[in-house]
Amino acid sequence: MSVEKKILIIGGGYGGVWAGKILEKHFRKNTNIEITLVDTKPFHTLMTELHEVAGWRTEPESVQVSFRKIFATKRINVVQDTIKNVDFEAKKATGTIANYDFDFCVIGAGAEPEFFGIPGIKENSFSLWSFEDAMRIRNHVEHIFYAASKELDPVVRKRMLNFVVAGAGFTGIEMIGELLELRDVMCRKYYMDPKDVQITNIEALPSILPILEEPLRAKAEKYLAKKGCRVMLGQAIVGAEPGKVLLKSGEIVETDTFIWTCGVKGSSFAGSLALPMGKRNRIDCDEGMRSTQYPNVYVVGDNAGLMVNGKPMAQVVESAHFSAEAAAKNIIADIEGGERHVFKPNYHGFMVSIGGRYGVANAGGIKSSGFVAMFFKHFINMFYLFNIAGINQVWEYFKHEFLDMKNKRTFVGGFISHNIRFYWVLLLRMWLGLVWIFEGVNKIGEGWLNFAKGSSSGWMFSPGVVQKGVEVADAGSAASGAWDAAAEVTATTIADAASAASGAWDATAEVATEAVTAASGAWEAAGDVVTETAGRVFKVVWDLAKPIFNPQSGIVTWFRTTFMDGIFAYLPFSLFQIMIVAMEIAIGLALFGGCFTWLAAAASIGMCVIFTMSGMFAWNQLWFVFAAIVMLGGAGRAFGLDYWVVPFFKKWWNGTKFARKWHFYADDPSK
Repeated sequence: MSVEKKILIIGGGYGGVWAGKILEKHFRKNTNIEITLVDTKPFHTLMTELHEVAGWRTEPESVQVSFRKIFATKRINVVQDTIKNVDFEAKKATGTIANYDFDFCVIGAGAEPEFFGIPGIKENSFSLWSFEDAMRIRNHVEHIFYAASKELDPVVRKRMLNFVVAGAGFTGIEMIGELLELRDVMCRKYYMDPKDVQITNIEALPSILPILEEPLRAKAEKYLAKKGCRVMLGQAIVGAEPGKVLLKSGEIVETDTFIWTCGVKGSSFAGSLALPMGKRNRIDCDEGMRSTQYPNVYVVGDNAGLMVNGKPMAQVVESAHFSAEAAAKNIIADIEGGERHVFKPNYHGFMVSIGGRYGVANAGGIKSSGFVAMFFKHFINMFYLFNIAGINQVWEYFKHEFLDMKNKRTFVGGFISHNIRFYWVLLLRMWLGLVWIFEGVNKIGEGWLNFAKGSSSGWMFSPGVVQKGVEVADAGSAASGAWDAAAEVTATTIADAASAASGAWDATAEVATEAVTAASGAWEAAGDVVTETAGRVFKVVWDLAKPIFNPQSGIVTWFRTTFMDGIFAYLPFSLFQIMIVAMEIAIGLALFGGCFTWLAAAASIGMCVIFTMSGMFAWNQLWFVFAAIVMLGGAGRAFGLDYWVVPFFKKWWNGTKFARKWHFYADDPSK
């Protein structure tokens, strides 16, 4: 195109990131399109997981996804700035550090808590709608437990240990679940009785989780009751004071921890814009997410005031995605022409975790609770992370939620969350390395590098297959020699057998005499021997020296004909033998020295697979594989070179174009 178009995205939440991904992918090769995303933070926040950070289940970085990791080599400018104002007539946004011209603007500035004008709520409560909110609650709860452990006044102590959450929607119930689990953790830490701690949920409606079906609500209520949560339904909050929550019924709930989760509205920034506005700072827009006043301005997520079937668009993650998709595709249509799109909600369900061990869900019409519901929740989260930041971020999520989890706060307990101290496996790593070195050195001793004698690896191929570089005549001579040797062995065996037979004949009389003498005593003992040994007949249950796969089995034949005969037979036998010897010694040296241990362990497993499929690997050699699996966990950093090598290599790798393009990072990007 001859005219450059500038697209400005304000906000890096769910809607802004999704719109940015769609627009960047479409215009990636169009240098006349410039896309800029502005956010106040350098990372995208997983808003649906904030309760986990607030409740000390996961670390703060678990809800942060770097914009560098999301967009990497993509053609989109990510700027950390705070937009103060937008002049839609002049098509210019004013930030703290710079100004931004635009032809199209996407507003996805998120939401903030709604206090409904109730006196004292904002001043005397904690909210849970930002990363900062989660950190405030996290630090406050730790402080309160510590202070309560020293408090001698029972009245003050009781108020300190009453944790109140207002609101029984998704956020409120999820926060309650975290506090119920955290109660036990903190009581162990500060030597307190969990019975002294009260977790209270206050809800103005007659039930919790009103968006879910009754059976799921009942299960959630039953679980909360089981965990000792006090649920106060039908109790409207009319005010708050320091240390007090005031109810419409006249009751006063005393607490030093009051968390408000009763609703959200569009951000104050969105509400300050000179645009037609609906209720709660939600900008008026049509079904294509376009502002009703400016055709080049689009709104997504919590800023959108779209009415769906007479109700405001739901403020959930999927709404942000659907609205971002419609907005992005309509901007593409504005620039290139074509079909316009409308907001089409296709919600896949709702999932609520009540702590890390239990949840309820209606996902895709499948109603579930407990293990299945938690599985759905984690699966959906990982699917989202894979789409925005690749497999590396999925792995990071898995580590935070399972491998690094403390206090068994997952739906699979603590079975996979304990780490090995790698100095305990140091000797195993070194021994595995030494065995691989010996394997390679032994092959040198067997003549694998003495190419003048011909191939030493021909037995790895099917009969009749001649490796490249082996002369056919030599192969025939070798076969003839083998045949002659076999004949010589046979003749020698026969001669030895004849000689042995002669000696045996001479000894027969003597043996017979002795046998007659011994027979009498043996006959008397026979009954006792039979009785004693009848119940002690030992047999080999499992011959561990046998190959895992019979060399003549179908799978070995397939592997040999497909890979050995079909690929490696075309390599010069000298190169093939050098490759095997070098690989075994290299694996051994790497493992012994703890240098690139992960790669060496992976190669070790690969070699074992090849040997197994070739019919050469016995059951008692499987320890190679199991030991190598342990090494994959970073054993090279325990008294190994990986202590220095891995950080240097990661920094280099994370800066490569390949890693940035495919989101294939080892930790975080370095560029």
